[in-house]
Amino acid sequence: MTKDILVIGTGISGLTFAIQVAQKNPDVTMVLISKSDLNESNTKYAQGGIAVVSNFKKDSFEKHIKDTLQAGAGSCNEQVVKFVVQEGYERLNELIRWGAQFDKKKQKLDLAKEAGHSENRIVHYKDQTGQHIQEALIEKIKTFPNIELLERHTLVDLITDHHSKQKANSCYGAYVISQEEEKIIKITAKITILSTGGAGSLYAHSTNPDIATGDGLGAAYRARVRMEGLPYVQFHPTALRPQVKGHTFLITEAVRGAGAKLFNTQGERFMLKNDPRAELAPRDIVARSIQREIEQQKEDFIWLDGSEIELKQWEAHFPTILQTCKSLGISLPKDPIPVVPAAHYFCGGIKVNEKSESQLKRLYAIGECSATGLHGANRLASNSLLESLVFAHRAAHDTLLELKKEFPKESFYKAIPKWDGDAYSNSTEIQSIKKYRLELQQLMTQYVGIFKTNKGLQIAEKHIDKIYEAVNTIYNNHKLTYGLCELRNMISIAYLITKQSQEITQNQGVFYNHDYA
Repeated sequence: MTKDILVIGTGISGLTFAIQVAQKNPDVTMVLISKSDLNESNTKYAQGGIAVVSNFKKDSFEKHIKDTLQAGAGSCNEQVVKFVVQEGYERLNELIRWGAQFDKKKQKLDLAKEAGHSENRIVHYKDQTGQHIQEALIEKIKTFPNIELLERHTLVDLITDHHSKQKANSCYGAYVISQEEEKIIKITAKITILSTGGAGSLYAHSTNPDIATGDGLGAAYRARVRMEGLPYVQFHPTALRPQVKGHTFLITEAVRGAGAKLFNTQGERFMLKNDPRAELAPRDIVARSIQREIEQQKEDFIWLDGSEIELKQWEAHFPTILQTCKSLGISLPKDPIPVVPAAHYFCGGIKVNEKSESQLKRLYAIGECSATGLHGANRLASNSLLESLVFAHRAAHDTLLELKKEFPKESFYKAIPKWDGDAYSNSTEIQSIKKYRLELQQLMTQYVGIFKTNKGLQIAEKHIDKIYEAVNTIYNNHKLTYGLCELRNMISIAYLITKQSQEITQNQGVFYNHDYA
């Protein structure tokens, strides 16, 4: 398959990018790769909303910029912060024109407040904002005949000079694997877009779906693309401790914004002693505070008490949380909710410029898999969907200009070899993939999680090396399977996070090493 543009990942970043391009040039041929069904992505699980300055009487760009820089702990790119905040309002209105609807109060947007924000500016749709946006974008994307959708396919590797025998420092598409047949196909393209999300599945508790295995990050690493800030992994302070159908369920920060309080199992409201902003301190502070309480008590959770929030407000603003808790026998607002911190968002990723282009020509990265400089050492709540909208628009504009340039002839793309490595030998080794994945998750959670030590990082590196050797042997001797493909990416990113963590010698934002306390 050969297209003008290959988009890998169909969350808010990939879908917005494709719509932007298709609207401006309906002749551009595109294929979108979705790892699962089209509606399954990290975007779907974003409960809170989009941080956008829209009430210009009370709020301002300057306030949002200041809040972002403060949350980022001095590591943000100020120029990027400015244009993302300033362009956000226009991108939000575009999203509304495409069919997205948001909660209103008296005909105006009902703006919520989240930790780290000085004003109410979170645009939301109940506690299902991400899912609603995802559905609206899918409806819109299906109206374009020049966009082909390929569901249940996963990125294996990027096609680069290594495969084409060129020296142009360029990307020419990718190899992808189908989940059902586990067949690997070659897709060549003039422009390749990575919008593959993060790698929350590296940890035992994650608010991300199971498919968040760092596929774009792993493929970029193997293609020797520059990666930046990977150790800055944000843990959401409040995920439901009991799993729901085998998955970790997020309790949005907006619940604390509405008045919920945190208590340890001895009944102490501990956030008051840790930060004057208490429950509404930035996420890194709240997550660390909760983790310390858990380590000092018998129970492996703390309580989120939402009894001050009226039932009507739960029903109107947090219906999904209300019903999920009810299914577990937790009656809101009377009962407190048992919560734990969970891996939530990667502040770092593939280093990109202000147009979302990586150092590898004609390879763009948008959304959580990218490192734009917006988040610095700690992402401000609800800035992620904002970043996706703004950078998807910028990448689309740049891509349309890029497509006007001269590209290799069709024969060049045809000459790129098919995937080599379909030889298969039946072995029990393939069955051990699940075991290695679980082992990797436990290792990362214990040694490369919220708290780190230099010794712990060394232990983690040694164990990751052993897992890598074992998995590499399987990879070299067997046909590539879907599960092996995911594990291969997870190991690559686990190694990178651990190595980059050893290079950081001061605590900043979400990064915390006890040896530098």
